[in-house]
Amino acid sequence: MAVTDGTIVWIGLDGPGRALHPDAELIPLDGRFLAPGFVDTHVHSTSGGLALRGLDLDGSSSLAQCLEQVRKYAAAQPDGIVWGQGWDESLWPERRPPSRAEIDACAPGREVYLSRVDVHSAVASTPLLNHAGGVQEVPGWSTDGPLSQQAHHLVRAAARGALRPEQRSAAQHAMLDHAAAHGVVCVHECGGAEIAGLADFGELATLEHGVQVRGYWGEAVTSTEHAREVLERTGAHGLAGDLFVDGSLGSRTAWLSEPFCDDPHSATNTGASYLDSQGIAAHVRACTELGVQAGFHAIGDAALEAVVEGFAQVVDEFGGPAVAACGHRLEHVEMITAAQAARLGAWGVLASVQPGFDALWGGTDGLYAQRLGAVRGPRLNPFAAMASAGVGLALGSDVPVTRMDPWQAVRAAVHHRTPGSAISARAAFAAATRGAWRAGGVRDGIAGTLVPGAPASYAVWDCEELVVAAPKDAVQRWSTDPRAGVAPLPRLEPGAALPQCVRTVHRGRTIFQR
Repeated sequence: MAVTDGTIVWIGLDGPGRALHPDAELIPLDGRFLAPGFVDTHVHSTSGGLALRGLDLDGSSSLAQCLEQVRKYAAAQPDGIVWGQGWDESLWPERRPPSRAEIDACAPGREVYLSRVDVHSAVASTPLLNHAGGVQEVPGWSTDGPLSQQAHHLVRAAARGALRPEQRSAAQHAMLDHAAAHGVVCVHECGGAEIAGLADFGELATLEHGVQVRGYWGEAVTSTEHAREVLERTGAHGLAGDLFVDGSLGSRTAWLSEPFCDDPHSATNTGASYLDSQGIAAHVRACTELGVQAGFHAIGDAALEAVVEGFAQVVDEFGGPAVAACGHRLEHVEMITAAQAARLGAWGVLASVQPGFDALWGGTDGLYAQRLGAVRGPRLNPFAAMASAGVGLALGSDVPVTRMDPWQAVRAAVHHRTPGSAISARAAFAAATRGAWRAGGVRDGIAGTLVPGAPASYAVWDCEELVVAAPKDAVQRWSTDPRAGVAPLPRLEPGAALPQCVRTVHRGRTIFQR
């Protein structure tokens, strides 16, 4: 492969390549695997970097271990806020979250913010609650347990305000360095006032780093004038990403048509609704008129029904082609039905999905089954059905919710925990490369590929074996016979060693080298 000025200009046999480019710098691969660079379509860079550099509770196997981690971290970091994230009580033997009293005891007198793994609820210490102010008067307040909904948004804002600018900067660089070291050349930052704030979003937009950052801002608009004002104020590429229609399943704030099965406080809890179909329609209408991407965070079945109803109103006004031309997108779409997928696919709506969610919480015995029961729980994240209905898929991590590991995400999509919901390795890899560029508004047909004329954005990998694998659940559309010349991929069976990144290049510039 020959690269000139950041663009692939030639691909072919070794001998002609050397003859055509006699003065080129030569980078031998020594048998390594070269592939298009990955794009992560849903990240929260600062939060991800804080987990990499600080108190990551993802590995806690019990409530007791989580509290001990908090205690040790607070002792080792005597100044500033204690910011931790990643605890998941559904995996603990105690099956309950930390209490405020327990957190206060771990770090007496300190401001402590510990978000649940899905970052839709958190436990906060008494000093931080006093700093936040007004938390007790809004939805989501709990006297001693995790805060959710607006109460969580308020306390998270107070916690963010306690972070120093140099802490944010170090976290941002750490996250993007981590991305480059995992073959990721571009990330889609999903920002918003309730997530990380405008200052954080602006810092990432202007950060000098080899990993490209495409910014989405989650703020609902009601008119084209409003949309223009928000785009100018934020510098966002689109008004999409984490514009919340609902919350999460883990925090019991996803918007459901039937109640959660395991809420100890309410047998009628159907989650939280932040945006109705009329508000959704107004947002999509304004963005469609401007020709910019709109999008929403939608997880529960009631949330997705509201999204479909909102889109339908705009399709009735402007027509399907006008809506499809904008490449509007949805995040997560975990409880989508076949009928909803068919309508969204016909309107060209794309889905940024997280296979890591199913790997962590899917199946008949995971978090989803706990929250939704044995019938609803295993039906989530139906990737195959979405793809069959024409919904374009792109893969993201939602870091820090799941770790940024693109090959692990591809493997999780291939080995879905629900039979019939998996997609093939080729489809999953395409969703993490070509499909991800398309979800970011790049529709030139070559981004995310290695062909002449495409940007030289690629990664080099050490891997044990390359194979042409048949789909796990579907009829294959290609031959696995080596004579057919189908491009192979690394072996992705559970337990197989995943590729290790050696070099990452974006538009001809090396951004990581081992």
